[in-house]
Amino acid sequence: MRERLFHLISKYNLRANRDLGQNFLIVPDVIERNVERAGLSERDTVLEVGPGLGVLTDVLSERAGKVYAIEKDPRLVGILRSEYNWPNVEIIEGDALRVPLPGFNKIVSNLPYQISSPITFRFLEHDFERAVLIYQLEFAQRMVAKPGDRNYSRLSLMVRAKARAELVERIGRGAFWPKPRVDSAVVVLTPKPKDERIELKENLVRALFQHRKSTVLSALKKSHHMLGLDREGFRGIRTSLPSIPHAEKRVFQLSPEDVLEIQEYLASLGVL
Repeated sequence: MRERLFHLISKYNLRANRDLGQNFLIVPDVIERNVERAGLSERDTVLEVGPGLGVLTDVLSERAGKVYAIEKDPRLVGILRSEYNWPNVEIIEGDALRVPLPGFNKIVSNLPYQISSPITFRFLEHDFERAVLIYQLEFAQRMVAKPGDRNYSRLSLMVRAKARAELVERIGRGAFWPKPRVDSAVVVLTPKPKDERIELKENLVRALFQHRKSTVLSALKKSHHMLGLDREGFRGIRTSLPSIPHAEKRVFQLSPEDVLEIQEYLASLGVL
C-alpha cells in the first residue's frame, strides 16, 4: 500500500498541491481501522471525497458494493483511471462542494482540510448511516465539543443539532505525505433520526457565537444587525429581550435545544 503510493509519486513526478489540501494518508493500519469502523458490506454504497492516489479507495472497493470517489485535481483523476481497474468504483471529477452528490449510505474520507466545514454540512443535508472522516485535530475537537467546553463553538452546536460525533483516534503528522503542519483525528459521524434533528437559523447561530463568552441577552444586543434588524427594528423588540429564554446563560453553554427555544421566541416577536 505505502510502496504503491510512493511508486506512483515517483512515476508521475508528483508534488502535492497545498492549495487543494493534498496530504496523502500512507499508514495501512489507519486505513484498515477506518474501513472497519464503517462496517462495510456488499450492500453498501460509499462516498469518498479526495481519493488522492487511491490507497483508501482500493480497500473500499474490496469491501463495498459500490464506491463513488470525488476528486478535484485532474492530474489525480487521470492517474486513478490509468492505474486502477476497479469494477465497482466510479471516479467523479469535480469540486465536492458543487457537483451533484450520488446516492450513498456511508462515507469514508481523508478530507481536504480547507473544505472541512462546508463539506460536513453538505453531508448532513443527505440521509446516510455513518461517516468515518479525517479532519485536522483542532477542527475535530471543536466538532465533538459539548456545551460549556472550552472548544464549544458554532460548529459544535450545528453538528450537534443534526448528528452524533465521536472523536475515535488521533493521528500524528507522520501518517501523511507530505507531513501536514498539524495533527489529525478520526471522527465517526452518525446522523440523528429525522424526528430528532433540530433545524436552526444560521444567522441566529452566527449572531450568538459572534460573542460566545457573552450572555445571550448581551450577544443579541451586540449582533442584532445580523438578524436583519436596523436600529428602529431593534428598538421595537428591545423591551421584550430580557424575557428571552436563557437570557443570562453564556452563549458557549447553549445546547441546540436552548437555541431552538430562543429561535421560537424571536419568531414570536416577528424576528427571523
